[in-house]
Amino acid sequence: MNLLLLVIALGLAGASPLSTTTKTPDYKVCQPHSRPWQVRLHGAGVTCSGALINEWWIVTSFECAPRPYENIASLGEHDITVEEGTEQHIDIDLVIRHGPYDSTRSPFHSLTMVRLASPARFNQFVQPIPLPSRCAQPGETCSVSGWGSTIPNQYEPDQHLKCITVPVVDDQTCMNTFPGYLHWSWYMICAGQANTDNCLNDRGGVMVCDGQLQGVQWFAFGCRNPAHASVHSKMCLYNNWIKSVMDANKPFTSTTPRATTRLQREI
Repeated sequence: MNLLLLVIALGLAGASPLSTTTKTPDYKVCQPHSRPWQVRLHGAGVTCSGALINEWWIVTSFECAPRPYENIASLGEHDITVEEGTEQHIDIDLVIRHGPYDSTRSPFHSLTMVRLASPARFNQFVQPIPLPSRCAQPGETCSVSGWGSTIPNQYEPDQHLKCITVPVVDDQTCMNTFPGYLHWSWYMICAGQANTDNCLNDRGGVMVCDGQLQGVQWFAFGCRNPAHASVHSKMCLYNNWIKSVMDANKPFTSTTPRATTRLQREI
């Protein structure tokens, strides 16, 4: 009997370290290939998301900002640990960051345009997301997707694309939760609130409302405190800047010379 008790005690002792390190399961996996505009930007220490807006261009966050010919854009991804036969892996040719931006004091914008070295091939797994024709409104329900944890304070990337559903909240509600070292910007839109799934930790995570690109993740405040909204770039205010960047930097083709116009970096 004493021997049996000793064996049980040792078994419990051996199990306790595992119980303290086991992570909470993260079940919010997207239906595979239901977000054909989602792009994974990776390589050379970069791992983040972006949104494909046409066959040449991707929009992502300022913080993501991959480097030309050092990073790869992977389209048609779902499980990043295997080749599913749906992927297109394309070099990055040009990166244009929107300025000014000061991540330590007062961010005004958080947006980066990424041009592919060769055009994406559209099919059922790879499709662009339309730019917004209007601004999302408070109370509107949107979807956020990315390869990140949806569990607050658990920051490891995940192998499967994740999706959460969030409500847009008004600016004042979002400002009330801002940390003191940051300042509010008119170019921000916030989504998520208490008792909703408002955490998805992926730089450049994509927010889509009513079939249009309405946000690119800026600050994942909802992953620090589940009661707080996360902040995204308010994409409806950037249509003119995006168009000007694309017009000034048309990709080189056999019929179109590479643009030499000075890059327009401001709205």
